[in-house]
Amino acid sequence: MKHKDEKRNTLFWGWALIGPTFIGLLILNIIPVIQSLVYSFHNVSTFGENTFVGLSNYMRMLNDALFWQSLGNTFLYTIVQVPITIGISLVLAALLNTKIKGLTIYRAIYFMPMIAAPAAVAVVWRWLLNSEYGLVNQILGANIQWLSDPNIVIWSVIIVGIWSNIGYSMILLLAGLQEIPKLYYEAAEVDGASKVYQFFHITVPLLTPQIFFVAVTSVIQALQVFDIIYIMFDDINPSFTQVQTVVVRFFHESFVLNDKGYGSAIIMALVIIIMILTAIQWKLQDKWVTYD
Repeated sequence: MKHKDEKRNTLFWGWALIGPTFIGLLILNIIPVIQSLVYSFHNVSTFGENTFVGLSNYMRMLNDALFWQSLGNTFLYTIVQVPITIGISLVLAALLNTKIKGLTIYRAIYFMPMIAAPAAVAVVWRWLLNSEYGLVNQILGANIQWLSDPNIVIWSVIIVGIWSNIGYSMILLLAGLQEIPKLYYEAAEVDGASKVYQFFHITVPLLTPQIFFVAVTSVIQALQVFDIIYIMFDDINPSFTQVQTVVVRFFHESFVLNDKGYGSAIIMALVIIIMILTAIQWKLQDKWVTYD
């Protein structure tokens, strides 16, 4: 009887602890996904009336040039931003794992962009990249149209994305670095290995589990980029289509044009893409990730 009471008590507190998270996940994630899936097969009117249209929204998406443009922008942003961010974060994590003065201050500075609100980050960078009075052009002594040149706007977003995500990746990699036994480095120094050799033959291989985690989460986050684009660029910007991503396209269709059926089809396509890319990354980890 006592054993059953203990088991019941443990079960109660277990559900009590995970309950808030589970409820939040259900309300904010699971239910919206199911609702979006249902909407993607319907034509949702302004007055909330749903008309089943089958695969019409998906067929429309396949013939929508703006959707393919947004998908290309999303892939370009992800392909460029994620590797550069991880590379810079890895180098910074290695430097911050050494004994230098003001180490805590440096860590706080690099991590600060991650805790700042995305809207605030976008507003600051919109000012910095302003072609008329922006600080970046003043420092470079140039007149680069960072926010209006069709050939540059996507790279402006990539720069902001790299700056915003370095802190997150760096902290995770730094935590992994601190778990690597010092014995490996001491043995390498005895054998006369240089710091560069130690970095590529000890640090990187032993850090691959953390790099894999950062890569997966960074790709998922990059594919959903929205905040900085929405704040930095206006719909009337002539270069807006060159920087519009899939999530921005979803927002425009669902909440500006109020076509929630088609918008839901767009976001469901992105969900499928994220699932496929995550599955591919998970499958390929056996070829390069070391858990020993």
